[in-house]
Amino acid sequence: MTKQPHESRVHERYLRHSKKFPNIWCAGCGIGIVLGAIIRAVDALQLDKDDVAMLSGIGCTGRMPVYVDFSTMHTTHGRALAFATGLKMVRPDMRVIVVMGDGDALAIGGNHFIHAARRNIGLTAIVVNNSTYGMTGGQVSPTTPPGVQSPTAPYGHIEQSFPIAELSVAAGAAFVARTTVYHVQELETYIAQAINKDGFSVVEAMSYCHTTLGRINRWGTAPDMMRRLKENSITLRQADQMNAEEKVGKIVRGVYVDRDLPEYTKLYNELMARAQASAKAEGPGPVRRTPPATEAA
Repeated sequence: MTKQPHESRVHERYLRHSKKFPNIWCAGCGIGIVLGAIIRAVDALQLDKDDVAMLSGIGCTGRMPVYVDFSTMHTTHGRALAFATGLKMVRPDMRVIVVMGDGDALAIGGNHFIHAARRNIGLTAIVVNNSTYGMTGGQVSPTTPPGVQSPTAPYGHIEQSFPIAELSVAAGAAFVARTTVYHVQELETYIAQAINKDGFSVVEAMSYCHTTLGRINRWGTAPDMMRRLKENSITLRQADQMNAEEKVGKIVRGVYVDRDLPEYTKLYNELMARAQASAKAEGPGPVRRTPPATEAA
């Protein structure tokens, strides 16, 4: 069948453009930028949409699978990686992308995040970090910086924020990168690298929420907050030339780690093959029965 000219357009190839739009996000939100970067990365890798799955949890970022024409799952709060692990175990051939917000990934989903990295299972975790729970009113999240005001910290937040990229490296991820929604081409490149990596990959996409946290802290409009991302970000190479005080409040962009590690589903399938071969070589063994419970005297 001859393809029509419009079929070559990325958004019509990978989005449910005629069914689900306009989207739910506030005008000016950075999540749509991340969505665009994902579908362009998938297109650059020339992946068939039937070979890609996208899963999410709850929150603003959790709505993303609604708009893509992949296999999708909108799961429960903090459990997207658990669902994705199950999918990857039974379909290791699929490219499984997990999109999460910072609260979804690092609060209720924190244990799943750490152990998915430790196992090095072949998932691509894209964490949209806007430093707040935007959908429920701007409460503090695990990545809210100290000093920021919110409905749950009206006098200023006093906790340190989780450094997602650094945490991912320490937990054992094979690929980790951080950038911002301002640096769109960089974001697309990192996502493509993450999808193509054989192992657990993390891309932290720094974003903002101008309708809640931005409004409460008087940081201005969406363009104003986008400008803050540009002005407050530095590269890893620049960070290496700065002292600790100079780096306070800066977003350090770049690839934090890119290493080759054994991928979990491959190790599991190799183990199963060895176990089955061993059982076949040994032949059928005696049937083991559970002894009956001893009756009470």
